[in-house]
Amino acid sequence: MYKTVKRFFDFVFSLIGLSVALPVILIVGITLYFLNAGKAFFVQPRPGKNEKIFKIIKFKSMNDKKDEQGNLLSNEERITKFGRFIRKTSLDEIPQLFNVLKGDMSLVGPRPLKVEYLKVYNEEQKKRHLIRPGISGWAQINGRNAITHTEKFKLDVWYVNNQSFLLDLKILIATAKKVFIKEGVGQDGYNTNTPFNGTN
Repeated sequence: MYKTVKRFFDFVFSLIGLSVALPVILIVGITLYFLNAGKAFFVQPRPGKNEKIFKIIKFKSMNDKKDEQGNLLSNEERITKFGRFIRKTSLDEIPQLFNVLKGDMSLVGPRPLKVEYLKVYNEEQKKRHLIRPGISGWAQINGRNAITHTEKFKLDVWYVNNQSFLLDLKILIATAKKVFIKEGVGQDGYNTNTPFNGTN
């Protein structure tokens, strides 16, 4: 039953969230516009439900500085002081409420990762794409960057098979707590320095 009404809850609460967060969105957006040469948002293709590709939107926490050969510098070199702040406070995630409102994402679900990972998931791991990806999820409150990709994917699939209103409520409350105490904050809730190659 819940699976059929979850989209309704996502739409309503993302709309409320965007309304409440509008002043923050404006302040952060304007600040990043000037810090990042007119680029306030980070937009990237990600796989959603049934592996349908959509464009995720986040606040841009890194600049586009390049080396002498024209290659982007490392993430660590490109992240700005303000970028560190919005990541630490998870403010960079707020624009994803637009993805939820549009229907590409849910408030709770497996995090949408890079498109290139699709070709290295095994059949069990692919089940994480049977539902809409989420801003937060079961894996994010059960280890986040402290466990391997494989362990996270197991948690993602467990969530797909066991999602419920009470479970989502538990995840949202736990997520708010982790954001408040700034525990395990990292891009996408996964270790950004360890790409998934199908074995780790």
